[in-house]
Amino acid sequence: MNGDMWIRALKAARAGAGVSQEALAELIRWSPSTIAAIETGRRRPTPQFAEAADAALDTNGLLAELLAVAARQESPAWFAPWRGIEAEAVALRTSQPSLVPGLLQTEAYAHAVLRAQGTHRPEQVDQLVAARLARQELLTGPTPTRFTAVVDETALRRVVGGRDVQRAQLERLLELAALPHVRLYAVPAEAGAHPGLAGGFVLATLAGGDEVAYVDGVFGQVVDRPDALDTIRTMWDTLLSEALPAGVSVELIGKLVSEL
Repeated sequence: MNGDMWIRALKAARAGAGVSQEALAELIRWSPSTIAAIETGRRRPTPQFAEAADAALDTNGLLAELLAVAARQESPAWFAPWRGIEAEAVALRTSQPSLVPGLLQTEAYAHAVLRAQGTHRPEQVDQLVAARLARQELLTGPTPTRFTAVVDETALRRVVGGRDVQRAQLERLLELAALPHVRLYAVPAEAGAHPGLAGGFVLATLAGGDEVAYVDGVFGQVVDRPDALDTIRTMWDTLLSEALPAGVSVELIGKLVSEL
């Protein structure tokens, strides 16, 4: 499925319900110009838009589901194996030394990160951002995954996309950290060198207790070798010992918000 097919599904649902663009805009409190831009392909729909349209058009979650399918198909081919593992995981643990983890990023922050790579056309950036936002249902959906992140203080201080974007991103971290299934830890700058500086990774725990890791890079790599997993677990344990307690980490993020 591609974006054009999703647009056709939206138009068909709207026509079936006898709802004009203007009426839909009023129902879901989006501007008519935004809906027109989405239906002409000039703007990417977000998961929130699809969910609101589903509720207004009584489509029983169809539009949100189709958008998630399209986002999965638009992810880079090398990332596809991890998508399935991530979706099946009961717990995710991630370390990021330079950026806010993808599952915690706001739309504007993700746009800034992906644009800065300099390897994607604007429409590709839009597709990749949509895929990243769709993945965040793992944390915000009805059956959320347990999620723990260790982030270096330098990543929290790095201004990505401008001060307003960075401030909104930090505020989003505070919102997510308040969820019962999310734990966020910061490694303070004074900790100096630590294992996380070697690069970002995610450790997924599956329902049966097996673990699989994803190691960041220009092209990410899925790792399930026992020796490699032992190394990543050791790095994780060391990182947690270097990190501030969760409550103190949240206080640090709040302080950084006030400085922007």
